[in-house]
Amino acid sequence: MWLILAHDLLATAAAVIASFFIRFEEVGFTERWRLLVILLPCFVVYSGLFYIFSDLYKAKWRFTSLPDLFNIVRAATVLAVTLLALDYVFVAPNVYGTFFFGKITIVLYWLLQIAFLSGPRIAYRYFRYTRTLRHAKAGDSTPTLVVGRTADADVLLRAIESGAAMKIRIVGILSPSGADHGQAIRGISVLGDPDDIESVIIDLGKRGTNVTRVVLTPSALAPEAKPETILMRARRLGLATNRLPSFEEGGEALQLAPVNVEDLLLRPRVKIDYGRLEAFVRNKAIIVTGGGGSIGAEICDRIVTFGAGRVLMIENSEPALHAVLEMLATKQSRAKIEGRLADVRDRARIFRLMNDFRPDIVFHAAALKHVPLLEQEWQEAVKTNVFGSVNVADAAVAAGATAMVVISTDKAIEPVSVLGASKRLAEMYCQALDNNFARRGDGRERAMRLIAVRFGNVLASNGSVVPKFKAQIEAGGPLTVTHPEMVRYFMTIREACDLVVTAASHALEPGQMGVAVYVLNMGQPVKIVDLAERMIRLSGLEPGRDIDITFTGIRPGERLQEILFAREEPTAPIGIEGIVAAKPVSPSLEAMRGWLAALEQGLAREDRSVIFSVLHDAVPDFSGEAA
Repeated sequence: MWLILAHDLLATAAAVIASFFIRFEEVGFTERWRLLVILLPCFVVYSGLFYIFSDLYKAKWRFTSLPDLFNIVRAATVLAVTLLALDYVFVAPNVYGTFFFGKITIVLYWLLQIAFLSGPRIAYRYFRYTRTLRHAKAGDSTPTLVVGRTADADVLLRAIESGAAMKIRIVGILSPSGADHGQAIRGISVLGDPDDIESVIIDLGKRGTNVTRVVLTPSALAPEAKPETILMRARRLGLATNRLPSFEEGGEALQLAPVNVEDLLLRPRVKIDYGRLEAFVRNKAIIVTGGGGSIGAEICDRIVTFGAGRVLMIENSEPALHAVLEMLATKQSRAKIEGRLADVRDRARIFRLMNDFRPDIVFHAAALKHVPLLEQEWQEAVKTNVFGSVNVADAAVAAGATAMVVISTDKAIEPVSVLGASKRLAEMYCQALDNNFARRGDGRERAMRLIAVRFGNVLASNGSVVPKFKAQIEAGGPLTVTHPEMVRYFMTIREACDLVVTAASHALEPGQMGVAVYVLNMGQPVKIVDLAERMIRLSGLEPGRDIDITFTGIRPGERLQEILFAREEPTAPIGIEGIVAAKPVSPSLEAMRGWLAALEQGLAREDRSVIFSVLHDAVPDFSGEAA
C-alpha cells in the first residue's frame, strides 16, 4: 500500500509538471518554475492526504474495476477544483498578479492525473489477466462450454480471470436469451442457444478444440430451461457436466459441482432470509440429535455456517458421527464443535449430556424413518420415535433450553403407518409441554418453546429413493417403483434445513405461543415414476429402451399420496415464505403421560395389540392395523 501511495504521489507531481509543460511549452514553463517548486511539494502532500482519506491506495491493482476508476476520477476532480481555487483565490491576486495555472492547464492536469493514476492500474490488471489466460490455456486445462445467460457466465469468467477457478478454459457460451446471440463477453463468444450443443461441439472439434465439459449456470437449471434435455445431450456426447452454484447456496468459494437430480426440482426454491438466520443462530449453544444423519448433518453444517458459538452432535452411529465431525472440521468456523456417542433412548445419558452442555436450542433429528421396516419392528419405532423424543424434550427442559425443534414428517398427518403415528405422538408430547409453558410461564423471562416442523421426502437423503435409483442405474437396471401412481413431496436437504431454522426463529418471536406445529411448503408433488425417468435421462439413457422401470407393489404402511394437513386441521400463514402454521388438536400433558405409561406396559409385554390400541386412542386418525 505504501508503494501504491508513493506511485500516486509521483503520478500527481508528474501530472502537474506535464500539464504546465504542454500548456506553456519551455519558455513559459521556465518562467513559472520558481513558484511551481514551492507550490508542488505542498500540493503533493495535500493530494497524498486526500488519497489516504479516499482509500485509493487500498485497492489491489490486480482487481482494478469501475468503482476504482470512479474513485480516481473523483480524486482528480477534487484536486483540479483545489488548483482552481488556489489559482483564483490565493496565487493570482496576491502573489503572481495574474493567473498562474489557468483554466486550460487545470483541464490538462485533470486529464493527465486520471491517465497517470488509472493507466498503470489497467496495464497491471491486463498483465495479470493475460498471464492467467496463458495458464488457463495450458495443456492441463479443460475446454469448457457454458450453458446459461451471459450475466451468469460472467461470474465464472471473472473467477477464471482472478485465479479462483483453475484448469478451466471457456471456449464458448450457449445462451437461451436471443439478445445474447452474436455477442461476446470478456472475449468469449455466444455460439448459439442450448439446443445447438451438438452442432457447436462438432464445429469446435473441426477447428481443433475438443470440448470435454459443460457447465450449467443457475439459469440453465431452471425448469423452463428444460435442463434434462441439455444434460441428456451432453452426456450422450461424452461430456462431463457440472453446475455453477448460485450465490444463495453460500459456501467459502466458487466451486463447480456435479449436476444432481436435486438441482432439477419441478418448483423454484424458496427464498431464504439468511440475515434472519444468522441473527438467530449467532453465538448460540446448539445441540443436534441424530447429527450423523442426512438432516442432522445438514442442520449442523448450516448452524455452523450461520455463526453458532458451540455445537454438540449426539449420534449413536460411530462412523456417521466421525464423518460429520471430519466434514465440519474443514469449515472455517470459530464454533466449538463436539460430538458424543449416545442413543436418545438412554434417558439418563441424554439428561447428563444436556445438563453439561446447557444448550440454548435443541434440534431433534434422531429418528427411525423407514416405513416398511417399522411396520415390522413396531416396538423399535415406539422406543426411538416416541420415548426417544420424550427423553430429549424432558432433558432440554431440565437443561434450561430456550427452544426445542422436533423434525417431523408429512406421514404424521392422518397416519396409516407406525412411523407416522409414532412421529405424531412425539409432536403431541411437545405440543402439550409447549402449551403447559404458555399457560404458567414457569417464572421465565420468556417461556420455553417446543415445536415440530413437518416436511416430506428429502432428495438424496440416506435411504431415500434417489440414491437407490442411482445404484440401480449403475447396475444396469431395472429401476423399481412400488406403484405407477405413487406420489411424494420432495425438497432439497439444504432448503428443508434452512426452513427448519427459520421456523425456530419465528417460534421465539413475541406473541407466537399459539403455534407449535409448522409445515414446510413442499410445492407440487412428484410422481415417483417421473422421478425415475428423469434420473435415467440424467444418465444419458432412455427409459424403456436402455433401462426398464418395474413396479413391485405398495409396501405395508405406504399410501399412494402423502398429505400436508389433516381434514380438520386449521392452518394459517405466518408471514414467512415457504412455511405455514398448523393447529392440530393438542391433548393435555396428563393425557399424554397416561398414553406413555400404557405404551411402556405394552412394550414390556411386547404386546402389539396394546401398542396399537394406545396409538388409535391417542391418534384417532391412525388407520394402521394391529394384525
